[in-house]
Amino acid sequence: MSFIESKNLVHEYIRHDIETNTESVNRALDDVSITIEEGDFVAILGHNGSGKSTFAKHLNSILLPTEGTVWVNGMETKDDSHLWEIRQSAGMVFQNPDNQIIASVIEEDVGFGPENLGVPTDEIWTRVETALKAVGMYEYRTHSPNKLSGGQKQRVAIAGIMAMKPKCIILDEPTAMLDPNGRKDVIDTVRKLNKEENVTIILITHYMDEVINADHVYVMDHGKVVMQGRPREIFKDVERLKEYRLDVPQVTELAYELRKQGLNLPEVVLTIEELVDALAALGHTKK
Repeated sequence: MSFIESKNLVHEYIRHDIETNTESVNRALDDVSITIEEGDFVAILGHNGSGKSTFAKHLNSILLPTEGTVWVNGMETKDDSHLWEIRQSAGMVFQNPDNQIIASVIEEDVGFGPENLGVPTDEIWTRVETALKAVGMYEYRTHSPNKLSGGQKQRVAIAGIMAMKPKCIILDEPTAMLDPNGRKDVIDTVRKLNKEENVTIILITHYMDEVINADHVYVMDHGKVVMQGRPREIFKDVERLKEYRLDVPQVTELAYELRKQGLNLPEVVLTIEELVDALAALGHTKK
């Protein structure tokens, strides 16, 4: 079985209107089937309200299916007896790192999760050191989190999850509150974890440039998976993405507009380097 698998997943929120004393049903996920293999870097895109964050919460048993099934590391999320094993297998990083950082010293915060798991003290400190070095924050280990930038705080939050040694880290809009430099730091960190530690990464985002190095991309809209494929396949269809109120990476948009003006550029361009090379080749051809 795949590391994570959802099959015909449905999630409905029941809303109660106090004034009219009536209930309404909002189907946030509608027949979602997604498969993720161990070691994958998967991105899930979607506009606000598309269902992507609701899906993420199912992978950590924060939410349970209304219908359908979710398996994490071979365990069904609806089985209460596996709750803590599932949460050890798949750690969650949220938008606001301040909601996850609870200690007054960074190294103590990172050690909090393993301590709760009953990890021996010597092993906790080994994990803390390893995790902080992995996210580039070891030199700040004795500092207060309050003095860190947003990007640094988010890296500490990731280290706290890492110290619990999950096989998978789910990041729900982890850079939404960060400036461009902070965003780059966090994405570089999770890419490194994926490549060097073989940690499965599931990145929920609406920033297109964060997903160009993903192994697979899912696009969600109104609770359904409406597109899936490798980044190059997804960003090839600029007009369709715009129908779902999504952008494409700026360099992809620029190359797309230049192609419309008649320049003989590749069908899809994902990086500045690719565009520079394509334009240079075009100039060389004209000579």
